[in-house]
Amino acid sequence: MLDLFGASGAQGKFTTDPVTGALVPMVVEQTSRGERSFDIYSRLLRERIVFVTGEVEDHMASLIVAQLLFLESENPSKDISMYINSPGGVVTAGMAIHDTMQYIKPRVSTVCIGQAASMGSFLLAAGEPGMRIALPNARIMVHQPSGGARGMASDIEIQAREILRMRKRLNDLYVKYTGKSLDEIEKAMDRDTFLEAEEALAFGLVDKVFETRPDAEKTAEG
Repeated sequence: MLDLFGASGAQGKFTTDPVTGALVPMVVEQTSRGERSFDIYSRLLRERIVFVTGEVEDHMASLIVAQLLFLESENPSKDISMYINSPGGVVTAGMAIHDTMQYIKPRVSTVCIGQAASMGSFLLAAGEPGMRIALPNARIMVHQPSGGARGMASDIEIQAREILRMRKRLNDLYVKYTGKSLDEIEKAMDRDTFLEAEEALAFGLVDKVFETRPDAEKTAEG
């Protein structure tokens, strides 16, 4: 039996997110051995649900990677669901998550809630083919990587070459995940390109747009 204590109840229980400082609801699980308390995200992790929320940066990426590796060790043949609501962030941090998604044995279903922009859209597209989902009011944005350069002219030139290399790598992977031509990807990535859920479906970034959770049997039948 599970109880979720809310703020309005006399038994309201919360913990504090160590990164954002925000309050996180606690879930109390009642068993024959007594009660156990979990923060809501830890409880959902037991159901193999991972959240990519907020800016993609190294600390967040390390937490996501750790969760993916843990779930693989728990059951290498059971799917993982990754819910994404992110404005994007650091390319290398996003690549750490991406490469771990491809490395582990479980299939990773990606679900866009809210928005998946920049590296968020890249991670959305990198989910298991046929299992990439957007909810109807989600928005997806793609664009080329950006970066600032300082220092001597030779240093700026080196950093510019690295940004171009990253852009080519990202473009090639978007081609792989969407089925679009390189020209189409380069055109979309040239500036901020915002897509509604159905437009992202047509572009190949997701495979399905769901308004309500589908019945498991219908999903298995396609």
